[in-house]
Amino acid sequence: MQIIRFLEDKKSKEPKWGWISESQIGLIEGSPFFEFRRKPPDRRLESVSLLPPCRPSKIICVGRNYAAHAAEHDTEVPAIPLLFFKPPSSLVGHGAFIELPPQSEQIEHEAELAVVIGKAGRWIRPETAREYIFGYTIANDVTARDLQREDPQWTRAKGFDSFCPLGPWIETDLDPTDLLIACRVNGQIRQMASTHDMVFNLAHLIAYSSAIMSLQPGDIILTGTPAGVSRILDGDTVSIEIEGIGTLENPVRNAVLPPHLST
Repeated sequence: MQIIRFLEDKKSKEPKWGWISESQIGLIEGSPFFEFRRKPPDRRLESVSLLPPCRPSKIICVGRNYAAHAAEHDTEVPAIPLLFFKPPSSLVGHGAFIELPPQSEQIEHEAELAVVIGKAGRWIRPETAREYIFGYTIANDVTARDLQREDPQWTRAKGFDSFCPLGPWIETDLDPTDLLIACRVNGQIRQMASTHDMVFNLAHLIAYSSAIMSLQPGDIILTGTPAGVSRILDGDTVSIEIEGIGTLENPVRNAVLPPHLST
């Protein structure tokens, strides 16, 4: 099943949950993470504005989880998962702009499979990790590469508003072990790999993360990016496709600054 969050139109302020049947949306009453009821499809998918498909309490990210990506930055594959955070304020949905902040001159895309947690857990065992997965979606771990090189920690490089496009929906029925990930910029292929190439698999990442912090329904784990990351510029369009999920597409523009900073 495909789960979305959306606004009915540009004037709407109240997000709604929905499920997709072909090109139609049915409302979900309640929360898909708890008790809910599906209503029959009654509106067209193209008539709504898609939002990030969940609102996590935290976005856990995994660095250098593809050996080829570590190699392209001349770094070693970590012996244990390398975790960092992106703030929830960095989230935007399918179709929203990636905003290029003036603090950076080298901003890059990173295509990733995102795991959505379905129920609370702590000290989760690898063999039971799948029981805690609600579904899967697509993420773009947008990164200010020059700032990442400057800072010993990656909060600034990873944390700008709009630096975590997520969507277009959550797919709940999927085998994640060998999915093709492809990223295109303006239609040109930049990244292509399989989730089979991950250094640490999903069960390991969930168990490792939950040994540090409690996982909550709606939390997200970004599982790392393959090789091929590259710079994005004002006017570009970034499209990330993951087999079995769909395509997350976002245009790119320079950040719109307030008047006191733009003069």
